[in-house]
Amino acid sequence: ATIINSIMMFVYYGSELFPGSSGIMENIGIMFAGKKTPEMLAKENAFYARQAAAKEAAGEEEATTHGGWTLWSKLQVVVVLVFLVFFALGFDVCVVSICAGAILMVMAAYKRQHYDPRPDNTEYDAEGNPLPMKKTYDMDGNEIEPEEEELVTESETTLTEVDYGLLMLFIGQFLLIGSFDDTGIPQAFFSLTMGGCAEQMTSVPCVYWFVMIVTILSNVASNVPVVQMLAATFPYASPYDWMQVSFSATIAGNLTMLGSAANMIVAFQAAKVGDRTFTSERHAPFGIPSCLACLYAGTFLLTVVHFSPECSERLGECDNNA
Repeated sequence: ATIINSIMMFVYYGSELFPGSSGIMENIGIMFAGKKTPEMLAKENAFYARQAAAKEAAGEEEATTHGGWTLWSKLQVVVVLVFLVFFALGFDVCVVSICAGAILMVMAAYKRQHYDPRPDNTEYDAEGNPLPMKKTYDMDGNEIEPEEEELVTESETTLTEVDYGLLMLFIGQFLLIGSFDDTGIPQAFFSLTMGGCAEQMTSVPCVYWFVMIVTILSNVASNVPVVQMLAATFPYASPYDWMQVSFSATIAGNLTMLGSAANMIVAFQAAKVGDRTFTSERHAPFGIPSCLACLYAGTFLLTVVHFSPECSERLGECDNNA
């Protein structure tokens, strides 16, 4: 998937990634030899000029940092690496994820409270002049003197950054799919669409039709709820079956913008900073051929080389084989 996507990315977006480049050989020189075209140098100089102008307008002092990673960045990397080690050792994913998330949250809270600069709450008029602070009074009408430094709690800074719309989208999807499973329609749908392959969905050639069904469903209801639906539809699937499901549902998320919540998150975040170019029309020319090529190339490789048992553990078949 990485090789296919890299090749297609250079084909589709080569002019944007390497402005002013004359071809593939020059692109390779830019990536591995550090070469820069005049157009790239012009964009780089314009970027630094905008940064300098913004600092001068804000009255900031010249940056004293010399680049590199901060202590907090290094600590975050250590936590993530420890999380990956515990994950690779087979510890419970939920427990490890919650512990790592809690540690990162505590680190962020401590950094924000003791090291980050306090937010500037000064208000300005239309001409840019600072407005005097608003006076507040107690119940007896006495003026309350503002504190020298108001404490901003972690909840005040964190809760405002939560994307509640996206959170409600996930909650709604899981509630809908959970209720939908109880109707028996998903089971009937798979029996109808898979036909004679329903009992051997991951055997060749049925597996190629199966991944297409998963791809279509993932782009109708998003890949996360589809996997949840499959868990209720095929409760006795083998580890090899689930490997095919996980691969196809993950790759299927690249077909359209709706295929994966990650696509929508990227589009929302890009729109927040003013970039509205990441749209379905722009995604489709790259996403559709890339998804189909990676999907069927990977499915073929999984049918040829895999190490997952093809027996159902819940039915006790793997014990009998052992």
